[in-house]
Amino acid sequence: MAYGWDESERAHEQVYNGEQHHEGKFSHEFVAGAASFAAMKAYEDHERKEGKPSSHKLAKELIAGLVGGEVDKLAETKGMNWLDREKAEHHAKKNVEHMYEERYEQHDNGRDNGRDNRDNRDNYRDNGRDNYREDNRNY
Repeated sequence: MAYGWDESERAHEQVYNGEQHHEGKFSHEFVAGAASFAAMKAYEDHERKEGKPSSHKLAKELIAGLVGGEVDKLAETKGMNWLDREKAEHHAKKNVEHMYEERYEQHDNGRDNGRDNRDNRDNYRDNGRDNYREDNRNY
């Protein structure tokens, strides 16, 4: 089961901004959703900063790498065992690919033209303030 954008955003909020306990209470699917959202945010922030669109293939490869790092961080801080970490990483890579396709390729009929297909570049902002805490994470 792949999470969509909204489900992944909710998972991200609960995992990253919830109580910080070192215990394995989150499912690997939930952690995968949170990591997928963090990876997409990191990619889009990088894309905005660089100001150049990339190909769909390159973007998917970059995001898959980012999501692996996010899962590793969460596995360490949330007390996941090796098997759950592996399941979370596998699920997160599938999930982030689904999120990317949902956000970019559906409006593009699969063409890899390097265009930005998002409807709203300020999707992360609400009332003029960034919805993500500045807590020394390198997104």
